Amino acid sequence: MVIKKVCCIGAGYVGGPTCSVMALKCPNIVVTVVDKSRDRIAQWNSDKLPIYEPGLDEVVKQCRGRNLFFSTDVNTAIKEADLIFISVNTPTKTSGNGRGRAADLKYVEGAARMIAEVATSSKIVVEKSTVPVKAAESILTILMANQKPGVTYQILSNPEFLAEGTAINDLVHADRVLIGGEDSPGGQAAIEELCWVYEHWICRRNIITMNTWSSELSKLAANAFLAQRISSINSLSAVCESTGADISEVARAVGLDSRIGPKFLQASVGFGGSCFQKDILNLVYICESLNLHEVATYWQQVIDMNDYQKSRFASRVIESLFNTVSGKQIAILGFAFKKDTGDTRESPAIHVAGKLLLEGAKLHVYDPKVEHEQIMEDLTHPSITEEPEEVRKNVVLYNDPYSATSDTHAIVLCTEWDEFVKLDYRRIYNSMMKPAYIFDGRKILDHEKLEKIGFTVQTIGKRLSRTVVPRAWASIVQV
Repeated sequence: MVIKKVCCIGAGYVGGPTCSVMALKCPNIVVTVVDKSRDRIAQWNSDKLPIYEPGLDEVVKQCRGRNLFFSTDVNTAIKEADLIFISVNTPTKTSGNGRGRAADLKYVEGAARMIAEVATSSKIVVEKSTVPVKAAESILTILMANQKPGVTYQILSNPEFLAEGTAINDLVHADRVLIGGEDSPGGQAAIEELCWVYEHWICRRNIITMNTWSSELSKLAANAFLAQRISSINSLSAVCESTGADISEVARAVGLDSRIGPKFLQASVGFGGSCFQKDILNLVYICESLNLHEVATYWQQVIDMNDYQKSRFASRVIESLFNTVSGKQIAILGFAFKKDTGDTRESPAIHVAGKLLLEGAKLHVYDPKVEHEQIMEDLTHPSITEEPEEVRKNVVLYNDPYSATSDTHAIVLCTEWDEFVKLDYRRIYNSMMKPAYIFDGRKILDHEKLEKIGFTVQTIGKRLSRTVVPRAWASIVQV
């Protein structure tokens, strides 16, 4: 088989960018991204794409209509494709067995059944969604149970290792491409076909082949290790705040050890995004299902520490503001879970804002890329509040940071957007209530400069010259 046509089921954060770069690098292959959502496909075909990712607009505009297409005609794309990526959502289950931990594979199963129903020729089916170990076996079972005469299937695992905000660079200059398949002549031939596609722009030595189960587990393991580093440095940030050590100095010293390295050692308000928490919870569930309870407990602690960090940061804001934020105006700068993306899934800002709202604060929220509708949807979600109308009364959304910070008692920085470093903080200070507080949850600001302006500054993992108001005073002092 020579791959001439590729179909990707799912036009989300993985399928869209991956297939756009594939179309760019493989001009001889027709790539069609399909989704049942007409609105989402319409956005992919418009000037305003449904996701923000640096460099993505340019790639899509260069390829769209040439060898890159976005369509709701799922059946035709499946029927014509030689190779099909399954890039659908795999959220954490919200009910039933494994609720809150296990991956919900209903969309993966739905895609497999769609392929079985429509396909009239042999296909290579590639897992691109993050799935638990042995998911490929389930896909194959569905396909074989509905197999038509003359139609054969090979199932491959090809997990993505994209970081939102750098996805295009991660795709073009991939550290490695993992491809897992069966140790059979058909399986090995399918692996070689997918390798050929990636070899259009990735060196063969960076394409790693392995068995399907190892490939599936490698994705969960990679995210678990990265999240573990963040939780580890965040746990030490609490020690630094209590002892006078500086977490940045500790991280630098630790990162200079060649056995450890400096990446993912930046203390912060906590990690977010669609991958880390979901994948670790999935790993915890798998371990428990295999009766590996000690292993499950070990990885659960990574999540627990992240939750603790977000709660600890929010509590510190409240304590610093004389132990009450009721009726106070607080600016939230940044709502995305990280810079250079509009994604808010599991964003620490949601947790911090939710706790401040629960304490009676009035929030001014600004983020340069997150849509206002998304911010309000996140803050009024049942998991955050039981009184959505009250939240709407107490949250004002802004289009620029200077309006958002005007007349506020404090600024809480939750996302490390570059523009926040460059703001005119003297202008902001002059427009705020006094004393004016800044809580830097991402450790990106010049704290010494801010203190000279007059701000009371608090950050992660470091004591600054202006200390938190003692608890004994907090109960009697009001602003």
